Amino acid sequence: MLPTAARRSLAGLIPPKIATPNAVSSGTTSARTAQVIDFYSKLPKGAKPASEQVGGLRGRYFGGKNASGKPLVATVGILFLIGYTIDYNMHLKHHKNGHH
Repeated sequence: MLPTAARRSLAGLIPPKIATPNAVSSGTTSARTAQVIDFYSKLPKGAKPASEQVGGLRGRYFGGKNASGKPLVATVGILFLIGYTIDYNMHLKHHKNGHH
């Protein structure tokens, strides 16, 4: 892995303005080191809690207490109407110059 790629991937973990090598590596506890310790002590500890609801369309219409098949039925119906309209207009083009 290139050093720049490693720096980019780790940039989100360490805030650049408060965690500098000089502030963190010195033997004494300075104000900047106290800022770093304070920042990291406020971060949540442990595993991320599992979210109860799935996002997007699936979570809104097909999951939870409001689960329903209506969006699926409506989608099939809309596609049928669009297909029928296209087919009917093509049939009318066939009759433009005379009957069959």
